[in-house]
Amino acid sequence: MSVPLLTLQVHEHMCSLWKAGAVAMECSLDLGRSTTQIELVEGGWCWQGQHFPYLDVCKDRTIYYWEGQCFQPVARFTRSLIKLVPTDWGPPTFEIDGIKMLPTAKISPYADAQAKVAMIEPRDKVVLDTCGGLGYFAAWCVQECAARVLSFEKNPDVIWLRDLNPWSPRAEGALTLTQGDVSECIAAIPDKSVDAALHDPPRFGIAGELYSQGFYDHLARVLKRNGKLFHYTGSPNKLTSGRDVPREVSTRLQRAGFVTELRGDGVFAINKR
Repeated sequence: MSVPLLTLQVHEHMCSLWKAGAVAMECSLDLGRSTTQIELVEGGWCWQGQHFPYLDVCKDRTIYYWEGQCFQPVARFTRSLIKLVPTDWGPPTFEIDGIKMLPTAKISPYADAQAKVAMIEPRDKVVLDTCGGLGYFAAWCVQECAARVLSFEKNPDVIWLRDLNPWSPRAEGALTLTQGDVSECIAAIPDKSVDAALHDPPRFGIAGELYSQGFYDHLARVLKRNGKLFHYTGSPNKLTSGRDVPREVSTRLQRAGFVTELRGDGVFAINKR
């Protein structure tokens, strides 16, 4: 653990135990990955020989990290507000301008990634992870013994979130992480050099190029014959959006040479080109 992370739930527990007369407690300072012992003292708490103050303001749906002098929200605003958000499951999600980027209502985003990675059977394979996000797909590919994981993430602020998120994998060993736009970077990936792919793009209105026929043609080009692909689409409401995005995606993938199947909240496909 590089720096302690706090959520409202953990902070309130600290404060309530201190007020009740406790002098120590066990808690998680890494969003549920592990537990540790801290000492409760006047005005704050001690951990690993360092004193930390209680927060003056601690908000719900916010994760705080120790910046060296004080706790700050794990959030950045450059072109968009990008924020790491706690979940009831432990592994966090993240938001871009208030839009949640990972499912959390019925399942942990980490467990959700595990189920989707299982579809492509990554063991001993070279896997293309097109839109790395917090890296949960990549983490499960590495855990399931992929030979190599080629992960791309366009947004440097999302990579900063990864650096602070204890559930995100480090770019080492089998995993390489490239900061770049996969819609452009894919042109440099050699033909038939990838065994399987995971494609989890932002919604269509934000990144339409990642739903284009040209991009799907590239996926078919870099994937080996019979290579497996899972393409997350979500389940947009056809009545309000006026579009059936999963079926549009399926049709374009078929044009590129894939056999497709609507599965869960996305499209599972096998390259036949």
